[in-house]
Amino acid sequence: MKDRILIVDDDITFALMLRTWLSKRGFDVATASTVAAAKKALSEEVFSLVLCDMRLPDEDGVALLQWVAGREVATPVIVMTSYAEIQNAVRCMKLGARDYVAKPVNPEELLKKIREALEPAAGETPAAGVSRQRATKENSAPESLNYIEGCGDASRRLYEYIRLVAPTNMSVLINGASGTGKEHVAQLIHQNSKRAGKPFVAVDCGAIPRELAASEFFGHVKGSFTGAVGDKTGAFEAANGGTLFLDEVGNLTYETQIQLLRALQERRIRPVGANREIPVDIRLVAATNEDLEAAIARGTFRADLYHRINSFTLRMPSLTERREDIPLFADFFLDQANRELDKRIIGFDAGALQALAAYDWPGNLRQLKNAVMSATLLAAGEYITVGDLSPEITGQPASSASYSLHDPANEQERIRRALAAAGGNKSQAAKLLGIDRKTLYNKIHLYGIE
Repeated sequence: MKDRILIVDDDITFALMLRTWLSKRGFDVATASTVAAAKKALSEEVFSLVLCDMRLPDEDGVALLQWVAGREVATPVIVMTSYAEIQNAVRCMKLGARDYVAKPVNPEELLKKIREALEPAAGETPAAGVSRQRATKENSAPESLNYIEGCGDASRRLYEYIRLVAPTNMSVLINGASGTGKEHVAQLIHQNSKRAGKPFVAVDCGAIPRELAASEFFGHVKGSFTGAVGDKTGAFEAANGGTLFLDEVGNLTYETQIQLLRALQERRIRPVGANREIPVDIRLVAATNEDLEAAIARGTFRADLYHRINSFTLRMPSLTERREDIPLFADFFLDQANRELDKRIIGFDAGALQALAAYDWPGNLRQLKNAVMSATLLAAGEYITVGDLSPEITGQPASSASYSLHDPANEQERIRRALAAAGGNKSQAAKLLGIDRKTLYNKIHLYGIE
């Protein structure tokens, strides 16, 4: 007989996605969008487990837990809560919740907790299991993740590959469009490697002036060139024992590529102006949004360096390839925006979710994050509506007039809207606002906009 699970969540899209996902894993699943509906279902049917969101339209998850405890219902409850509400989760544990998971939900973590809740340890009664798990949770700090994997096929493949390659010492090349989260993946690889306790050093190869590249990578000694007023530790030495992440590696000059190749081959570096070499032990992770094989054919990228940095390739899927995960990502960014802006937006209404899911997101996750931040700022009610989203996303014509700063009212909000509509591209945002890029930078600095 299948275990029957009741999902209590007013986010209809998320509940449907979770119901489909759990059904494919052999569970019989029902849903309720309010505490009242959940009480009715629990009174009329027998469930093996309840997954309950903390934030519900009529009452919160605590009310349902108190009702369950009062009726001495034996069904275990797992609470789903945002990272900003971990204290509420601890309160729920004290009221009898079997466990909690942080939203956005990591599917594999949730599945593990469901199985633990349904299968108490050998020789242990369900009640004892509740007490044991509650004590464990109360005596350990909650583990907050700053990302969500997603449930779609493209997301699952990506993170399966990350889990496979992370424990090795292989060089990894991450290939993907701007805004897909390449540096985040590089950090995940480091965090899940044997070098996790050592430094993670990121270098933006596109931001290094040609004449300073050697100093940035290998360091320099005082007086080795004009402006070298002191010794400098380069990225290779700073990352010794850990991971060196080269972002946009395709932007390196040909001369710098030669120097980099030598350092990777010999595992030794010489700071500029020094007469000694320093041994280094680093794991290299590189990222690019370029086709490096095409660059090799053009003669702008060295084939030997390409093979040195490309023991394993990870291709970052675009957001359109992860379209089924857009509601999860949007909810995740909403939690971040609520914390940053000190707001209490519950979620997205149906029209806003439909607009987010239908848009093509050329700026990928970065653009979605900016769009959610802007909408959270502008939202006046408990839910983000279509009217809170930028015209570009909703399909309305985006004109300079809709963002113009010639009207000084709500200047900060207009800037955030323009940045969201432009996917974070400041040049495009400045055009939408009818100002030059320098003025936009000054206003971003003035208002503290990230």
